[in-house]
Amino acid sequence: MIKNILYAFRYDPPGIRKALFWEWLHGSLIAAPSGILLLIIWELFKESPDLRTIWTTLGVMGGLFLMQLYVARKAMMASNQSTYEMSRRLRLALGNKLQRLSLGYYKKRDPGDLASVVLQDVGNFENIFGHSVTNIANALFGTFMISLFLLWLDWRLAVTLILAIVIGVPLIQLSKRLVEKYGKQQIAARNATGSRFLEYVQGIQPIKSYGMTGERFQSLDLALDSLRRESIKTEAIPGPVVLTVGVLFEVFFVLMIWLGLYLLAGGTVTSAVLIAFLILGYRLYEPMKILMVEYPVLSYMNVSLNRMIDVLEAPEQEAGQGEHPSTYDIEFDQVGFRYVDDQPVLTDVSFRASAGTMTALVGPSGSGKTTITSLIARFWDVQQGKISIGGINVQDMAPATVYSLISEVFQEVYLFNDSIYHNIQIGNAQASEEQIMAAAKKAQVLEFAQSLPEGLGTFVGEGGSKLSGGQKQRISIARALLKDAPIVLLDEATASLDPENEIYIQQAIEALVKDKTVIVIAHKLSTVQQADQIIVLNNGKIAESGRHEVLLSQEGLYYRLWNTQQRASGWKIEKNLKTA
Repeated sequence: MIKNILYAFRYDPPGIRKALFWEWLHGSLIAAPSGILLLIIWELFKESPDLRTIWTTLGVMGGLFLMQLYVARKAMMASNQSTYEMSRRLRLALGNKLQRLSLGYYKKRDPGDLASVVLQDVGNFENIFGHSVTNIANALFGTFMISLFLLWLDWRLAVTLILAIVIGVPLIQLSKRLVEKYGKQQIAARNATGSRFLEYVQGIQPIKSYGMTGERFQSLDLALDSLRRESIKTEAIPGPVVLTVGVLFEVFFVLMIWLGLYLLAGGTVTSAVLIAFLILGYRLYEPMKILMVEYPVLSYMNVSLNRMIDVLEAPEQEAGQGEHPSTYDIEFDQVGFRYVDDQPVLTDVSFRASAGTMTALVGPSGSGKTTITSLIARFWDVQQGKISIGGINVQDMAPATVYSLISEVFQEVYLFNDSIYHNIQIGNAQASEEQIMAAAKKAQVLEFAQSLPEGLGTFVGEGGSKLSGGQKQRISIARALLKDAPIVLLDEATASLDPENEIYIQQAIEALVKDKTVIVIAHKLSTVQQADQIIVLNNGKIAESGRHEVLLSQEGLYYRLWNTQQRASGWKIEKNLKTA
Protein backbone atom coordinates (compact mmCIF):
# COMPACT_ATOMS: atom_id res chain seq x y z
CA MET A 1 0.00 0.00 0.00
CA ILE A 2 2.77 2.44 0.96
CA LYS A 3 4.44 1.83 -2.41
CA ASN A 4 1.21 2.64 -4.26
CA ILE A 5 0.56 5.77 -2.21
CA LEU A 6 4.11 6.97 -2.88
CA TYR A 7 3.48 6.29 -6.59
CA ALA A 8 0.45 8.59 -6.45
CA PHE A 9 2.44 11.20 -4.50
CA ARG A 10 4.69 11.79 -7.52
CA TYR A 11 1.80 13.62 -9.20
CA ASP A 12 1.90 16.46 -6.65
CA PRO A 13 5.06 16.31 -4.46
CA PRO A 14 5.01 19.96 -3.23
CA GLY A 15 1.34 19.76 -2.31
CA ILE A 16 1.83 16.48 -0.42
CA ARG A 17 4.73 17.85 1.62
CA LYS A 18 2.70 20.92 2.52
CA ALA A 19 -0.34 18.82 3.48
CA LEU A 20 1.76 16.46 5.65
CA PHE A 21 3.36 19.38 7.47
CA TRP A 22 0.00 20.88 8.40
CA GLU A 23 -1.37 17.47 9.42
CA TRP A 24 1.62 16.89 11.68
CA LEU A 25 1.15 20.31 13.27
CA HIS A 26 -2.59 19.69 13.67
CA GLY A 27 -1.99 16.32 15.32
CA SER A 28 0.48 17.89 17.72
CA LEU A 29 -1.95 20.64 18.69
CA ILE A 30 -4.71 18.07 19.30
CA ALA A 31 -2.46 16.24 21.78
CA ALA A 32 -0.90 19.33 23.41
CA PRO A 33 -3.95 20.42 25.50
CA SER A 34 -4.01 16.97 27.12
CA GLY A 35 -0.47 17.51 28.40
CA ILE A 36 -1.25 21.02 29.59
CA LEU A 37 -4.29 19.68 31.42
CA LEU A 38 -1.88 17.75 33.64
CA LEU A 39 -0.53 21.01 35.01
CA ILE A 40 -4.02 21.98 36.18
CA ILE A 41 -4.55 18.52 37.76
CA TRP A 42 -1.26 18.69 39.63
CA GLU A 43 -2.01 22.22 40.80
CA LEU A 44 -5.43 21.17 42.11
CA PHE A 45 -3.85 18.35 44.15
CA LYS A 46 -1.57 20.78 45.99
CA GLU A 47 -2.52 21.85 49.50
CA SER A 48 -2.73 25.47 48.31
CA PRO A 49 -3.56 25.55 44.57
CA ASP A 50 -2.33 28.67 42.78
CA LEU A 51 -5.40 30.02 40.99
CA ARG A 52 -3.24 32.38 38.95
CA THR A 53 -1.32 29.42 37.53
CA ILE A 54 -4.56 27.59 36.79
CA TRP A 55 -6.09 30.56 34.98
CA THR A 56 -2.87 31.16 33.05
CA THR A 57 -2.83 27.54 31.99
CA LEU A 58 -6.47 27.75 30.91
CA GLY A 59 -5.58 30.84 28.88
CA VAL A 60 -2.77 28.94 27.16
CA MET A 61 -5.19 26.10 26.41
CA GLY A 62 -7.64 28.61 24.94
CA GLY A 63 -4.89 30.05 22.77
CA LEU A 64 -3.90 26.57 21.61
CA PHE A 65 -7.53 25.82 20.82
CA LEU A 66 -7.76 28.92 18.59
CA MET A 67 -4.46 27.98 16.97
CA GLN A 68 -5.79 24.45 16.46
CA LEU A 69 -8.83 25.81 14.60
CA TYR A 70 -6.56 27.83 12.31
CA VAL A 71 -4.17 24.92 11.70
CA ALA A 72 -7.11 22.52 11.16
CA ARG A 73 -8.42 24.81 8.43
CA LYS A 74 -4.99 25.04 6.80
CA ALA A 75 -4.54 21.26 7.05
CA MET A 76 -7.95 20.59 5.51
CA MET A 77 -7.36 23.04 2.66
CA ALA A 78 -3.86 21.72 1.94
CA SER A 79 -5.06 18.11 2.04
CA ASN A 80 -8.05 18.71 -0.24
CA GLN A 81 -6.08 20.83 -2.71
CA SER A 82 -3.33 18.22 -2.91
CA THR A 83 -5.84 15.36 -3.28
CA TYR A 84 -7.85 17.04 -6.03
CA GLU A 85 -4.68 18.11 -7.84
CA MET A 86 -3.36 14.54 -7.74
CA SER A 87 -6.71 13.26 -8.99
CA ARG A 88 -6.71 15.76 -11.84
CA ARG A 89 -3.20 14.81 -12.88
CA LEU A 90 -3.93 11.09 -12.55
CA ARG A 91 -6.96 11.38 -14.83
CA LEU A 92 -4.91 13.32 -17.39
CA ALA A 93 -2.10 10.77 -17.13
CA LEU A 94 -4.57 7.91 -17.63
CA GLY A 95 -6.15 9.67 -20.62
CA ASN A 96 -2.76 10.31 -22.23
CA LYS A 97 -1.69 6.72 -21.51
CA LEU A 98 -4.81 5.25 -23.10
CA GLN A 99 -4.10 7.29 -26.22
CA ARG A 100 -0.60 5.80 -26.51
CA LEU A 101 -1.66 2.16 -26.08
CA SER A 102 -2.15 -0.09 -29.08
CA LEU A 103 -5.55 -1.52 -29.94
CA GLY A 104 -4.24 -4.86 -28.71
CA TYR A 105 -4.55 -3.55 -25.16
CA TYR A 106 -8.20 -2.66 -25.70
CA LYS A 107 -8.80 -6.13 -27.12
CA LYS A 108 -7.86 -7.57 -23.72
CA ARG A 109 -9.79 -5.08 -21.57
CA ASP A 110 -13.52 -4.51 -21.27
CA PRO A 111 -14.34 -0.87 -22.26
CA GLY A 112 -16.57 -0.55 -19.20
CA ASP A 113 -13.68 -1.70 -17.01
CA LEU A 114 -11.34 0.95 -18.45
CA ALA A 115 -13.99 3.64 -17.99
CA SER A 116 -14.33 2.49 -14.38
CA VAL A 117 -10.58 2.98 -13.81
CA VAL A 118 -10.67 6.61 -14.97
CA LEU A 119 -13.97 7.53 -13.34
CA GLN A 120 -14.70 5.33 -10.33
CA ASP A 121 -11.22 4.20 -9.27
CA VAL A 122 -9.78 7.71 -9.40
CA GLY A 123 -12.96 8.82 -7.62
CA ASN A 124 -12.34 6.20 -4.90
CA PHE A 125 -8.80 7.47 -4.50
CA GLU A 126 -9.97 11.07 -4.35
CA ASN A 127 -12.72 10.51 -1.78
CA ILE A 128 -10.85 8.09 0.46
CA PHE A 129 -7.43 9.72 0.30
CA GLY A 130 -8.80 13.17 1.01
CA HIS A 131 -10.51 12.00 4.20
CA SER A 132 -8.94 8.78 5.42
CA VAL A 133 -5.32 9.84 5.04
CA THR A 134 -6.05 13.01 7.00
CA ASN A 135 -7.70 11.03 9.78
CA ILE A 136 -4.92 8.44 9.82
CA ALA A 137 -2.23 11.12 9.95
CA ASN A 138 -3.99 12.79 12.89
CA ALA A 139 -4.38 9.41 14.59
CA LEU A 140 -0.70 8.54 14.25
CA PHE A 141 0.55 11.96 15.35
CA GLY A 142 -1.95 12.17 18.19
CA THR A 143 -1.20 8.65 19.48
CA PHE A 144 2.54 9.31 19.35
CA MET A 145 2.34 12.58 21.28
CA ILE A 146 -0.03 11.23 23.98
CA SER A 147 2.13 8.10 24.34
CA LEU A 148 5.15 10.29 25.06
CA PHE A 149 3.22 12.18 27.77
CA LEU A 150 2.03 8.97 29.39
CA LEU A 151 5.45 7.29 29.30
CA TRP A 152 6.89 10.38 30.99
CA LEU A 153 4.23 10.20 33.71
CA ASP A 154 4.47 6.46 34.51
CA TRP A 155 5.98 3.90 32.17
CA ARG A 156 4.17 0.95 33.81
CA LEU A 157 0.66 2.28 33.23
CA ALA A 158 1.66 3.62 29.79
CA VAL A 159 3.02 0.24 28.65
CA THR A 160 -0.23 -1.43 29.75
CA LEU A 161 -2.20 0.88 27.49
CA ILE A 162 0.27 0.72 24.61
CA LEU A 163 0.28 -3.10 24.79
CA ALA A 164 -3.32 -3.09 23.53
CA ILE A 165 -2.17 -1.11 20.48
CA VAL A 166 0.69 -3.55 19.85
CA ILE A 167 -1.72 -6.51 19.97
CA GLY A 168 -4.34 -4.63 17.93
CA VAL A 169 -2.03 -3.74 15.02
CA PRO A 170 -1.92 -7.31 13.58
CA LEU A 171 -5.71 -7.45 13.81
CA ILE A 172 -5.99 -4.14 11.96
CA GLN A 173 -3.56 -5.55 9.39
CA LEU A 174 -5.78 -8.63 9.07
CA SER A 175 -8.82 -6.44 8.42
CA LYS A 176 -6.79 -4.62 5.75
CA ARG A 177 -6.02 -7.89 3.98
CA LEU A 178 -9.66 -8.94 4.13
CA VAL A 179 -10.78 -5.61 2.68
CA GLU A 180 -8.19 -5.90 -0.11
CA LYS A 181 -9.30 -9.44 -0.94
CA TYR A 182 -13.03 -8.85 -0.94
CA GLY A 183 -12.70 -5.26 -2.17
CA LYS A 184 -10.99 -6.54 -5.31
CA GLN A 185 -13.89 -8.91 -5.91
CA GLN A 186 -16.43 -6.17 -5.19
CA ILE A 187 -14.77 -3.79 -7.67
CA ALA A 188 -14.71 -6.55 -10.29
CA ALA A 189 -18.42 -7.15 -9.68
CA ARG A 190 -19.08 -3.41 -9.87
CA ASN A 191 -17.29 -3.15 -13.20
CA ALA A 192 -19.10 -6.20 -14.57
CA THR A 193 -22.40 -4.62 -13.55
CA GLY A 194 -21.45 -1.38 -15.31
CA SER A 195 -20.56 -3.28 -18.47
CA ARG A 196 -23.77 -5.30 -18.41
CA PHE A 197 -25.84 -2.18 -17.83
CA LEU A 198 -24.09 -0.43 -20.74
CA GLU A 199 -24.80 -3.52 -22.85
CA TYR A 200 -28.43 -3.38 -21.73
CA VAL A 201 -28.83 0.28 -22.76
CA GLN A 202 -27.00 -0.06 -26.07
CA GLY A 203 -28.84 -3.27 -26.96
CA ILE A 204 -32.27 -2.11 -25.83
CA GLN A 205 -33.77 -2.56 -29.31
CA PRO A 206 -33.10 -6.31 -29.66
CA ILE A 207 -33.81 -6.77 -25.95
CA LYS A 208 -37.29 -5.34 -26.44
CA SER A 209 -37.78 -7.12 -29.74
CA TYR A 210 -37.03 -10.54 -28.25
CA GLY A 211 -38.75 -9.99 -24.93
CA MET A 212 -35.56 -10.02 -22.81
CA THR A 213 -36.51 -7.08 -20.56
CA GLY A 214 -36.72 -7.30 -16.79
CA GLU A 215 -35.61 -10.48 -15.08
CA ARG A 216 -35.38 -12.30 -18.41
CA PHE A 217 -32.22 -10.32 -19.23
CA GLN A 218 -30.22 -12.69 -17.06
CA SER A 219 -26.69 -11.32 -17.53
CA LEU A 220 -27.60 -7.97 -15.95
CA ASP A 221 -29.66 -9.65 -13.24
CA LEU A 222 -26.79 -11.99 -12.34
CA ALA A 223 -24.29 -9.11 -12.35
CA LEU A 224 -26.45 -7.08 -9.95
CA ASP A 225 -26.86 -10.09 -7.67
CA SER A 226 -23.10 -10.68 -7.69
CA LEU A 227 -22.48 -7.02 -6.82
CA ARG A 228 -24.90 -7.29 -3.88
CA ARG A 229 -23.14 -10.39 -2.51
CA GLU A 230 -19.63 -9.00 -2.91
CA SER A 231 -20.59 -5.65 -1.35
CA ILE A 232 -21.99 -7.45 1.71
CA LYS A 233 -18.81 -9.53 2.02
CA THR A 234 -16.60 -6.43 1.79
CA GLU A 235 -18.48 -4.81 4.66
CA ALA A 236 -19.42 -7.80 6.84
CA ILE A 237 -16.32 -10.03 6.89
CA PRO A 238 -13.71 -7.45 8.09
CA GLY A 239 -16.25 -5.94 10.54
CA PRO A 240 -15.88 -8.45 13.40
CA VAL A 241 -12.09 -8.07 13.31
CA VAL A 242 -12.39 -4.30 13.72
CA LEU A 243 -14.90 -4.76 16.58
CA THR A 244 -12.47 -7.15 18.29
CA VAL A 245 -9.82 -4.43 18.34
CA GLY A 246 -12.32 -2.05 19.94
CA VAL A 247 -13.10 -4.60 22.67
CA LEU A 248 -9.36 -5.13 23.17
CA PHE A 249 -8.88 -1.42 23.90
CA GLU A 250 -11.67 -1.48 26.48
CA VAL A 251 -10.19 -4.54 28.24
CA PHE A 252 -6.70 -3.05 28.50
CA PHE A 253 -8.08 0.25 29.73
CA VAL A 254 -9.76 -1.65 32.58
CA LEU A 255 -6.47 -3.49 33.25
CA MET A 256 -4.69 -0.13 33.42
CA ILE A 257 -7.22 1.08 36.00
CA TRP A 258 -6.73 -2.11 38.06
CA LEU A 259 -2.93 -1.74 37.91
CA GLY A 260 -3.18 1.97 38.76
CA LEU A 261 -5.30 1.26 41.87
CA TYR A 262 -2.83 -1.44 42.90
CA LEU A 263 0.13 0.94 42.51
CA LEU A 264 -1.79 3.71 44.29
CA ALA A 265 -2.42 1.39 47.22
CA GLY A 266 1.30 0.56 47.27
CA GLY A 267 2.23 4.22 47.24
CA THR A 268 4.24 4.00 44.02
CA VAL A 269 1.93 6.25 42.04
CA THR A 270 0.15 9.44 43.04
CA SER A 271 -3.55 10.20 42.75
CA ALA A 272 -2.76 13.02 40.29
CA VAL A 273 -0.93 10.66 37.96
CA LEU A 274 -3.71 8.08 38.13
CA ILE A 275 -6.35 10.72 37.37
CA ALA A 276 -4.20 11.93 34.45
CA PHE A 277 -4.14 8.36 33.09
CA LEU A 278 -7.90 8.06 33.53
CA ILE A 279 -8.32 11.19 31.40
CA LEU A 280 -5.51 10.80 28.87
CA GLY A 281 -5.48 7.01 28.73
CA TYR A 282 -8.86 6.79 27.11
CA ARG A 283 -7.93 9.59 24.72
CA LEU A 284 -4.96 7.50 23.63
CA TYR A 285 -7.38 5.02 22.09
CA GLU A 286 -9.59 7.59 20.35
CA PRO A 287 -7.12 8.14 17.47
CA MET A 288 -6.57 4.38 17.24
CA LYS A 289 -10.30 3.78 16.92
CA ILE A 290 -10.27 6.18 14.00
CA LEU A 291 -7.28 4.32 12.56
CA MET A 292 -8.88 0.87 12.81
CA VAL A 293 -11.86 2.15 10.81
CA GLU A 294 -9.96 4.22 8.26
CA TYR A 295 -7.07 1.84 7.63
CA PRO A 296 -9.23 -0.92 6.07
CA VAL A 297 -10.97 1.79 4.01
CA LEU A 298 -7.52 2.85 2.84
CA SER A 299 -6.98 -0.75 1.76
CA TYR A 300 -10.05 -0.49 -0.45
CA MET A 301 -8.47 2.59 -1.99
CA ASN A 302 -5.31 0.56 -2.55
CA VAL A 303 -7.25 -1.85 -4.79
CA SER A 304 -8.25 1.14 -6.95
CA LEU A 305 -4.66 2.39 -6.94
CA ASN A 306 -3.46 -1.01 -8.17
CA ARG A 307 -5.91 -0.87 -11.07
CA MET A 308 -4.80 2.66 -11.98
CA ILE A 309 -1.12 1.74 -11.82
CA ASP A 310 -1.76 -1.34 -14.00
CA VAL A 311 -2.98 1.01 -16.74
CA LEU A 312 -0.27 3.63 -16.21
CA GLU A 313 2.47 0.97 -16.34
CA ALA A 314 1.02 -0.96 -19.31
CA PRO A 315 3.55 -1.40 -22.16
CA GLU A 316 3.04 1.19 -24.87
CA GLN A 317 3.22 0.83 -28.62
CA GLU A 318 6.76 1.39 -29.88
CA ALA A 319 7.30 5.10 -30.47
CA GLY A 320 9.46 4.57 -33.55
CA GLN A 321 12.56 6.52 -34.60
CA GLY A 322 10.95 9.67 -35.96
CA GLU A 323 11.17 8.61 -39.62
CA HIS A 324 8.88 10.33 -42.15
CA PRO A 325 8.30 9.10 -45.73
CA SER A 326 8.58 11.32 -48.78
CA THR A 327 6.50 9.00 -50.99
CA TYR A 328 3.33 7.11 -50.17
CA ASP A 329 3.48 3.68 -51.73
CA ILE A 330 2.52 0.85 -49.36
CA GLU A 331 4.24 -2.53 -49.22
CA PHE A 332 3.43 -5.69 -47.23
CA ASP A 333 6.40 -8.04 -46.94
CA GLN A 334 5.51 -11.56 -45.71
CA VAL A 335 3.23 -10.16 -43.03
CA GLY A 336 1.81 -12.49 -40.39
CA PHE A 337 -0.59 -11.30 -37.71
CA ARG A 338 -2.89 -12.61 -35.00
CA TYR A 339 -5.06 -10.83 -32.48
CA VAL A 340 -4.53 -11.41 -28.79
CA ASP A 341 -4.61 -15.15 -28.03
CA ASP A 342 -6.41 -15.80 -31.33
CA GLN A 343 -5.72 -17.89 -34.40
CA PRO A 344 -3.61 -16.30 -37.20
CA VAL A 345 -5.62 -13.73 -39.16
CA LEU A 346 -2.99 -13.03 -41.84
CA THR A 347 -0.32 -15.45 -43.04
CA ASP A 348 2.59 -14.55 -45.34
CA VAL A 349 0.77 -11.62 -46.99
CA SER A 350 2.88 -9.70 -49.52
CA PHE A 351 1.76 -7.02 -51.99
CA ARG A 352 2.62 -3.50 -53.12
CA ALA A 353 0.22 -0.59 -53.58
CA SER A 354 1.97 2.05 -55.66
CA ALA A 355 1.54 5.72 -54.78
CA GLY A 356 -1.43 7.34 -56.48
CA THR A 357 -3.15 4.04 -57.29
CA MET A 358 -6.22 2.24 -55.99
CA THR A 359 -5.91 -1.22 -54.47
CA ALA A 360 -9.11 -3.10 -53.67
CA LEU A 361 -9.32 -5.80 -51.00
CA VAL A 362 -12.04 -8.37 -51.63
CA GLY A 363 -12.92 -11.78 -50.26
CA PRO A 364 -15.27 -13.61 -47.92
CA SER A 365 -16.07 -12.27 -44.44
CA GLY A 366 -13.25 -12.95 -41.99
CA SER A 367 -10.59 -13.20 -44.68
CA GLY A 368 -8.49 -10.34 -43.20
CA LYS A 369 -9.52 -7.29 -45.24
CA THR A 370 -10.21 -4.94 -42.30
CA THR A 371 -7.13 -6.23 -40.49
CA ILE A 372 -4.93 -5.10 -43.39
CA THR A 373 -6.26 -1.53 -43.21
CA SER A 374 -5.81 -1.51 -39.41
CA LEU A 375 -2.20 -2.62 -39.80
CA ILE A 376 -1.51 0.10 -42.39
CA ALA A 377 -2.82 2.69 -39.92
CA ARG A 378 -0.63 1.07 -37.23
CA PHE A 379 -3.54 0.44 -34.93
CA TRP A 380 -1.73 -2.87 -34.41
CA ASP A 381 1.85 -3.99 -34.96
CA VAL A 382 2.61 -7.12 -36.96
CA GLN A 383 4.18 -10.21 -35.39
CA GLN A 384 5.96 -11.33 -38.59
CA GLY A 385 7.22 -9.48 -41.64
CA LYS A 386 6.94 -5.74 -42.07
CA ILE A 387 4.77 -3.01 -43.57
CA SER A 388 6.40 -0.04 -45.26
CA ILE A 389 5.15 3.35 -46.38
CA GLY A 390 7.47 5.08 -48.81
CA GLY A 391 10.10 2.42 -48.12
CA ILE A 392 10.09 3.09 -44.34
CA ASN A 393 8.91 0.47 -41.88
CA VAL A 394 5.81 1.85 -40.13
CA GLN A 395 7.27 0.64 -36.81
CA ASP A 396 10.13 3.08 -37.37
CA MET A 397 7.61 5.93 -37.47
CA ALA A 398 5.84 7.42 -34.49
CA PRO A 399 2.18 6.29 -34.40
CA ALA A 400 1.14 9.94 -34.66
CA THR A 401 3.16 10.27 -37.88
CA VAL A 402 1.42 7.26 -39.42
CA TYR A 403 -1.99 8.62 -38.38
CA SER A 404 -1.21 11.95 -40.02
CA LEU A 405 -0.63 10.22 -43.38
CA ILE A 406 -4.03 8.50 -43.44
CA SER A 407 -7.67 9.43 -43.91
CA GLU A 408 -10.28 6.81 -43.10
CA VAL A 409 -13.86 6.34 -44.22
CA PHE A 410 -15.19 3.13 -42.71
CA GLN A 411 -18.63 1.59 -42.52
CA GLU A 412 -18.83 2.00 -38.75
CA VAL A 413 -18.64 5.74 -38.11
CA TYR A 414 -18.24 7.14 -34.61
CA LEU A 415 -19.20 10.75 -34.04
CA PHE A 416 -18.61 12.72 -30.86
CA ASN A 417 -21.49 14.27 -28.96
CA ASP A 418 -20.78 17.67 -30.48
CA SER A 419 -22.00 19.71 -33.42
CA ILE A 420 -21.81 18.51 -37.01
CA TYR A 421 -19.41 21.38 -37.67
CA HIS A 422 -16.95 20.31 -34.98
CA ASN A 423 -17.20 16.66 -35.96
CA ILE A 424 -16.05 17.65 -39.46
CA GLN A 425 -13.36 19.93 -38.01
CA ILE A 426 -11.73 16.90 -36.36
CA GLY A 427 -10.21 16.21 -39.77
CA ASN A 428 -8.12 19.38 -39.49
CA ALA A 429 -8.30 21.46 -36.33
CA GLN A 430 -6.60 24.41 -38.07
CA ALA A 431 -8.99 24.48 -41.04
CA SER A 432 -10.82 27.70 -41.82
CA GLU A 433 -14.59 27.98 -41.85
CA GLU A 434 -14.51 28.21 -45.65
CA GLN A 435 -12.56 24.94 -45.88
CA ILE A 436 -14.97 23.18 -43.51
CA MET A 437 -17.98 24.42 -45.46
CA ALA A 438 -16.40 23.31 -48.74
CA ALA A 439 -15.77 19.81 -47.36
CA ALA A 440 -19.35 19.64 -46.04
CA LYS A 441 -20.68 20.67 -49.44
CA LYS A 442 -18.59 18.10 -51.37
CA ALA A 443 -19.71 15.30 -49.02
CA GLN A 444 -23.39 16.28 -49.36
CA VAL A 445 -23.58 17.17 -45.62
CA LEU A 446 -25.16 20.56 -46.29
CA GLU A 447 -28.03 18.83 -48.06
CA PHE A 448 -29.43 17.39 -44.82
CA ALA A 449 -27.83 19.82 -42.33
CA GLN A 450 -29.69 22.79 -43.77
CA SER A 451 -33.00 21.18 -42.85
CA LEU A 452 -31.95 20.81 -39.19
CA PRO A 453 -32.88 23.55 -36.67
CA GLU A 454 -29.26 24.48 -35.88
CA GLY A 455 -27.74 23.58 -39.27
CA LEU A 456 -24.11 22.54 -38.94
CA GLY A 457 -24.34 23.58 -35.28
CA THR A 458 -26.74 20.72 -34.53
CA PHE A 459 -25.47 18.28 -31.92
CA VAL A 460 -25.34 14.70 -33.18
CA GLY A 461 -25.76 12.82 -29.88
CA GLU A 462 -23.51 10.17 -28.36
CA GLY A 463 -21.84 8.29 -31.23
CA GLY A 464 -24.06 10.18 -33.70
CA SER A 465 -27.25 8.61 -32.31
CA LYS A 466 -29.46 11.46 -33.63
CA LEU A 467 -28.42 10.88 -37.25
CA SER A 468 -29.02 8.13 -39.75
CA GLY A 469 -26.23 5.83 -40.92
CA GLY A 470 -26.00 7.62 -44.26
CA GLN A 471 -25.79 11.04 -42.61
CA LYS A 472 -23.00 9.86 -40.32
CA GLN A 473 -21.18 8.45 -43.34
CA ARG A 474 -21.29 11.78 -45.13
CA ILE A 475 -19.83 13.55 -42.10
CA SER A 476 -17.06 10.95 -42.07
CA ILE A 477 -16.32 11.64 -45.74
CA ALA A 478 -16.31 15.41 -45.10
CA ARG A 479 -13.86 14.85 -42.25
CA ALA A 480 -11.54 12.89 -44.54
CA LEU A 481 -11.83 15.51 -47.29
CA LEU A 482 -10.80 18.17 -44.80
CA LYS A 483 -7.79 16.18 -43.62
CA ASP A 484 -6.56 15.69 -47.21
CA ALA A 485 -4.07 12.96 -46.22
CA PRO A 486 -1.96 11.25 -48.94
CA ILE A 487 -3.29 7.76 -48.09
CA VAL A 488 -7.01 6.96 -47.99
CA LEU A 489 -8.54 3.84 -46.45
CA LEU A 490 -12.13 3.09 -47.49
CA ASP A 491 -14.40 0.37 -46.17
CA GLU A 492 -17.47 0.20 -48.42
CA ALA A 493 -18.08 3.88 -47.77
CA THR A 494 -21.41 4.00 -49.59
CA ALA A 495 -22.92 0.91 -47.96
CA SER A 496 -25.21 2.93 -45.65
CA LEU A 497 -26.43 5.36 -48.30
CA ASP A 498 -29.67 5.30 -50.21
CA PRO A 499 -29.41 4.87 -54.00
CA GLU A 500 -30.61 8.42 -54.62
CA ASN A 501 -27.61 9.96 -52.86
CA GLU A 502 -25.04 7.27 -53.60
CA ILE A 503 -24.04 8.86 -56.91
CA TYR A 504 -23.29 12.19 -55.18
CA ILE A 505 -21.22 10.54 -52.48
CA GLN A 506 -19.32 8.61 -55.14
CA GLN A 507 -18.44 11.96 -56.69
CA ALA A 508 -17.24 13.21 -53.29
CA ILE A 509 -15.12 10.09 -52.87
CA GLU A 510 -13.63 10.60 -56.32
CA ALA A 511 -12.53 14.06 -55.18
CA LEU A 512 -11.20 12.56 -51.94
CA VAL A 513 -9.07 9.86 -53.58
CA LYS A 514 -7.72 11.94 -56.46
CA ASP A 515 -3.91 11.55 -56.64
CA LYS A 516 -3.95 9.54 -53.39
CA THR A 517 -2.80 6.04 -52.50
CA VAL A 518 -6.12 4.30 -51.92
CA ILE A 519 -6.86 1.02 -50.18
CA VAL A 520 -10.53 0.13 -50.46
CA ILE A 521 -12.39 -2.78 -48.88
CA ALA A 522 -15.06 -3.80 -51.35
CA HIS A 523 -18.07 -5.99 -50.66
CA LYS A 524 -19.84 -5.01 -53.88
CA LEU A 525 -17.34 -6.03 -56.54
CA SER A 526 -19.00 -3.81 -59.12
CA THR A 527 -17.68 -0.73 -57.28
CA VAL A 528 -14.00 -1.66 -57.81
CA GLN A 529 -13.94 -2.83 -61.44
CA GLN A 530 -11.67 0.09 -62.31
CA ALA A 531 -9.18 -0.48 -59.47
CA ASP A 532 -5.52 -0.61 -60.46
CA GLN A 533 -5.12 -3.79 -58.42
CA ILE A 534 -7.58 -6.19 -56.81
CA ILE A 535 -6.30 -8.47 -54.06
CA VAL A 536 -8.48 -11.47 -53.31
CA LEU A 537 -8.12 -12.75 -49.74
CA ASN A 538 -9.21 -16.09 -48.38
CA ASN A 539 -8.53 -17.39 -44.85
CA GLY A 540 -5.90 -14.73 -44.23
CA LYS A 541 -3.89 -15.44 -47.37
CA ILE A 542 -3.76 -13.87 -50.83
CA ALA A 543 -5.58 -16.21 -53.17
CA GLU A 544 -5.34 -14.05 -56.30
CA SER A 545 -4.38 -10.55 -57.40
CA GLY A 546 -4.67 -8.52 -60.59
CA ARG A 547 -7.09 -6.30 -62.48
CA HIS A 548 -10.78 -7.10 -62.84
CA GLU A 549 -10.59 -8.55 -66.36
CA VAL A 550 -7.55 -10.71 -65.57
CA LEU A 551 -9.14 -12.17 -62.43
CA LEU A 552 -12.33 -13.03 -64.31
CA SER A 553 -10.36 -14.81 -66.99
CA GLN A 554 -8.65 -16.99 -64.34
CA GLU A 555 -12.04 -18.34 -63.21
CA GLY A 556 -10.86 -18.63 -59.59
CA LEU A 557 -12.32 -17.33 -56.32
CA TYR A 558 -12.88 -13.81 -57.68
CA TYR A 559 -14.75 -15.25 -60.67
CA ARG A 560 -17.04 -17.23 -58.34
CA LEU A 561 -17.67 -14.23 -56.08
CA TRP A 562 -18.46 -12.06 -59.10
CA ASN A 563 -20.94 -14.51 -60.59
CA THR A 564 -22.61 -15.02 -57.19
CA GLN A 565 -23.15 -11.28 -56.80
CA GLN A 566 -24.41 -10.92 -60.35
CA ARG A 567 -27.02 -13.60 -59.76
CA ALA A 568 -27.96 -12.10 -56.35
CA SER A 569 -28.44 -8.63 -57.85
CA GLY A 570 -31.60 -9.79 -59.59
CA TRP A 571 -33.30 -11.35 -56.58
CA LYS A 572 -36.77 -10.28 -55.51
CA ILE A 573 -39.36 -11.16 -52.89
CA GLU A 574 -42.39 -12.93 -54.23
CA LYS A 575 -45.73 -13.11 -52.47
CA ASN A 576 -47.95 -16.07 -53.16
CA LEU A 577 -51.59 -15.10 -53.20
CA LYS A 578 -54.27 -17.69 -52.65
CA THR A 579 -57.42 -17.29 -54.63
CA ALA A 580 -60.71 -17.99 -53.01
